[in-house]
Amino acid sequence: MSKRSSAKYKLDRRMGENIWGRPKSPVNKREYGPGQHGQRRKSKLSDFGIQLRAKQKLKGYYGDVTEKQFRKVYEEAVRMKGDTSQNLIGLLEQRLDMVVYRAKWAPTIFSARQIVNHGHIDVNGEKCNIASRRIKPGDVLSLRKKAQEMALVLEAQGLSEREVPEYVSVDGDGKATYVRVPTLDEVPYPVRMEPNLVVEFYSR
Repeated sequence: MSKRSSAKYKLDRRMGENIWGRPKSPVNKREYGPGQHGQRRKSKLSDFGIQLRAKQKLKGYYGDVTEKQFRKVYEEAVRMKGDTSQNLIGLLEQRLDMVVYRAKWAPTIFSARQIVNHGHIDVNGEKCNIASRRIKPGDVLSLRKKAQEMALVLEAQGLSEREVPEYVSVDGDGKATYVRVPTLDEVPYPVRMEPNLVVEFYSR
């Protein structure tokens, strides 16, 4: 896992949207883009620009997944039966770090990845520290005893800005079951995601 190379919330300002729906996002105060020329008038985007933006937004939302990883997920979504854009979202939502985030065991996707990397999560009773591991419907995740008392986890569970979605079932004892692979409509994105444009971007 590569270290994050840019400021986490710069993406919010670049897109002009509060991508994770966080109250701390700087876009709430400064709606213009980052950097020296952020306040200049925005030029009209080309079709390529619109597709690139949709790809950067989706990739950034999942915690800056590397381009190589993201492209591999796209290629797998193409090979699967059915709608490629739905498959893409389904595969991204099956990542272990994402399921930890959805279960409200971490306040941000970045801290969810850290919790996984530090070995605080068991999958079906076995320790797993690979954030990109694919979780299958019926898999049971458990938060280790030590992690249940971490301030980070307790903070996340008290957040009112998002709820646990229906495709993840959480019981109060530090266990969560991945019920099913969600469709695009079921995923609780704070902003509109356009995976169809991501598919267009890669299939140029």
